[in-house]
Amino acid sequence: MKKLEELYPQVGFDVLLKNIVSNVDEVSENCLFVCTVSDSLDNHNFIDEAVKRGASCIIVSKDVGAKSVPVIKVPDTNRELPFLCQKFYDYPDLKLKTIGITGTDGKTSVGKIIQTLIGSDVCGYLGTNEKSCAKFSTFTKKSYDCTTIYNDLAEFLRFGCQDVVIEASSEALSRGQLQAFNFDMSLFTNISSEHLNIHGTFDNYLKSKLNLFRQTKNEGFCILNKDDKFFDTVKNYCNGQVLTYGIDAGCDLQIVSKKFFPTKTEITFKYHDTEYNVESPLLGGSNVYNLACAILATINMGISIDNILKRIKDIKIEGKLEILNTNTNYYVMVDDAHTINSIFRLLDFVHLLDVNRVIVVFGIESSVDKALRPKMGNIIVANATYAIFTSSGKDASLVDDVTAELKNKVNNYEIELDRRRAIQKAIDMALEKDIVVILRENKNYELENLNIDDIKEAYSAVANRKIREEN
Repeated sequence: MKKLEELYPQVGFDVLLKNIVSNVDEVSENCLFVCTVSDSLDNHNFIDEAVKRGASCIIVSKDVGAKSVPVIKVPDTNRELPFLCQKFYDYPDLKLKTIGITGTDGKTSVGKIIQTLIGSDVCGYLGTNEKSCAKFSTFTKKSYDCTTIYNDLAEFLRFGCQDVVIEASSEALSRGQLQAFNFDMSLFTNISSEHLNIHGTFDNYLKSKLNLFRQTKNEGFCILNKDDKFFDTVKNYCNGQVLTYGIDAGCDLQIVSKKFFPTKTEITFKYHDTEYNVESPLLGGSNVYNLACAILATINMGISIDNILKRIKDIKIEGKLEILNTNTNYYVMVDDAHTINSIFRLLDFVHLLDVNRVIVVFGIESSVDKALRPKMGNIIVANATYAIFTSSGKDASLVDDVTAELKNKVNNYEIELDRRRAIQKAIDMALEKDIVVILRENKNYELENLNIDDIKEAYSAVANRKIREEN
């Protein structure tokens, strides 16, 4: 808690504040309400509601007249908010070593790998849907804004963390939620044409990503995927020392070779002219890059490569190319691939395995750009023996969008809006050495709204099938 005069000494109001919010639905007694503005929402319109709910002070950038609580006018509330949160929570970002990760795919995986390699007792992880350290793990759909970010950083400090890995999403970067940060390390995974429903154009999307590298400390590091076609573009915006990973011999961490198995990946990395043979529990070609990125980052955080290699066996990312332990003669895999690029790479990897038929269960989130939905449907039926299209929300319009270009052209798919039934159908369909690939929608959407967890549902479907077969 802080007094208003500690944040704005010139105002002279002795008002006690317990937190800062920019969403009127989160206003409670003794909070500071900041009237941020977006293309679709102007929080100046909710001032009276905020006061009614108990706000003790209002920060504005427009003339709103006198209110029953102090009103402080600033030039730009959007810019004011992150620096205000930074001050309110006593600058937690300056007390932690901050690692920002951006890219279209792989942010969560790289973040969780780094946390494992460093140790969750000293490293916190802050993603768009999860925050965790050794003391706690919380899945949340609370708005990912700087009021949440700085509160979480302060919480990490209280639990003894020294480092924090932050998923720097394009939306958070474009909205300026992270603009007060000077990152110790910034990581780039890859970029493809996604999220245009938010950014409008690919150029806007790319520019939002580049903000992370501008905000890296001069003495910091930028860890870049040299094999991505936008490598040179990202490099031009980097502060600090640029380090690279990829298959090129000139990379700081080179991916020399990789061999895939249904339950592991064997990789040879080269660092400082020494080759290291690694057995990774992570599957797929994308996770070879994710692991390379994480290893290079943690080496340059001062962790010895020997300690890093010892901890690779402990890496586990739930729902990321996860082969379930079903004790059956067929395989069941769960993954949260939800972009065109990640879906294609996943199915491409599955075909490298010693399996027969590939049966895919796919549901789509409403947040996916409508123009991309048919492309996802095309990729899935082209790379699967059979596909079942579904939706956690049983939204027929979303499934219609995905299958719009498939009707009367192919017959290796069906629609089953009930997601539980879709998973059961796929499991029942599997024969020896077949693989059922369940592409899950946003985990929190399932858990919080409809109580559907694809991993639990898959195990349940396997159990149901075994019971029927025994009888």
